[in-house]
Amino acid sequence: MSQSTPRRSAAWMLDQIIGEGRLMSELLGGGAVERLEPADRARAQRLVHDTLRGIERADRVLQKHLRKPPPLSVQNVLRLGTVELCNDGDAHGIVNECVAIVGANSRTAAMKGLVNAVLRKVAATGPEHWANMRIPRLPKWLRGPLVEAWGPEAVAGMEAAQFAGAPLDVTAKGDAAAVAGALGGTVLPTGSVRLQDAGQVTALPGFDAGDWWVQDAAAAMPARLLNAQPGEKVLDMCAAPGGKTMQLAATGADVTALDISASRMARVEENLSRVGLTATLITGDALEHEGQYDAILLDAPCSATGTMRRHPDLPYAKDGSEFGALIGLQEQMIDHALTLLKPGGRLVFCTCSLLPDEGEVQIDEALERHAGLRVIEGAEIPGLDPAWRTAKGGIRLRPDYWPELDGMDGFYMACLTV
Repeated sequence: MSQSTPRRSAAWMLDQIIGEGRLMSELLGGGAVERLEPADRARAQRLVHDTLRGIERADRVLQKHLRKPPPLSVQNVLRLGTVELCNDGDAHGIVNECVAIVGANSRTAAMKGLVNAVLRKVAATGPEHWANMRIPRLPKWLRGPLVEAWGPEAVAGMEAAQFAGAPLDVTAKGDAAAVAGALGGTVLPTGSVRLQDAGQVTALPGFDAGDWWVQDAAAAMPARLLNAQPGEKVLDMCAAPGGKTMQLAATGADVTALDISASRMARVEENLSRVGLTATLITGDALEHEGQYDAILLDAPCSATGTMRRHPDLPYAKDGSEFGALIGLQEQMIDHALTLLKPGGRLVFCTCSLLPDEGEVQIDEALERHAGLRVIEGAEIPGLDPAWRTAKGGIRLRPDYWPELDGMDGFYMACLTV
């Protein structure tokens, strides 16, 4: 694979995501953009995200100019070029490079003429139609279950949030208002700081000083729901990459951070060091961990469907086939976490999923399995909209919430006690 330009890298990543079912995070971790300069790395990722968000519109535009779909690698180059052209990109540079990308592959070189002709037609007529098209819909494998769970109007709102993308949220180590002032951001009702057009994160004021860390507003709520107190013995059961660990440590609690991945735990250690917080770090299987804790945060492995506004690759890299195994693992983790909890202790279970089977249903079934287990319905998060509280005391967050504030990730959480 050639990685000489952001557009070439983006085309290759689209092939891997759509054709091979690989996630963007996996590709980036494997060095997909390492040969590019930092600014070009960011541009490559942005091109992939923009193309995936607009893929339905791109296909509709291209359909008018194609007798039949070309091979996937060519189709992805056409999609990439179409999204750029329909969003005021430089037609000459886009068309020429897309032709060059197709021409550099011996298996697709014969289609250079097609790519050139189609993209020139798109440049002439595509932009005027782009804005009048409907908000792109999620792939059917995901859209169907979401409509069944939340209804078509809510899902349309989620799709609008997905298409718009996500601003950058950060959690302040100390005073959120001071961090917002330094960064030119806004303090959200629940205490996170939101930035528009943040740019390079590591160059922002306060990053090196450890004044804050990146964390979506929804992802910051489970630790606030747990409400760890100074001196409490607290377990972050699936800790990486460490945002919730840092929140817990900032309360003055005695925090143990546990995760099965050594490489991901190294990242937790780096993050704690940068912000000047401490926790006991353990690399190991959560189902084999022993101990007794006053409070436990279980952010369980899940489908991550709630994060799709920030990770638009997920609906195209996955098809839902592996979610059943994740649901079974979540059940095991809840059961084991309860054995680690002191009498009267608190367990917050959460998943960044929009699927009730990974949220509401898990808690309903846990309550049936464990006599004496109950949801602490009075547990609160400052700034929480009462409408997000479920009938049984949990909290359901969705991307279509806060539309006037540019949305949030999807999460489910509940605070339990025995």
